Amino acid sequence: MKVVIDADACIGCGLCVSTCPEVYKMEDDKAVLCVSDIPKDAEDTCRKAAEDCPVAAIVVT
Repeated sequence: MKVVIDADACIGCGLCVSTCPEVYKMEDDKAVLCVSDIPKDAEDTCRKAAEDCPVAAIVVT
């Protein structure tokens, strides 16, 4: 699983962090990844955070 956050699109709402704090964190009012490898037990919530992003700034492949 690979996750990319488009920093230009991110509005810093923090929804991803509240949904999946194991993967996302806020840095300078933007979401960033806090891990390089997505833990298996966080994959579902990681995808949920991407789906719920109001500006579609998170891409999961």
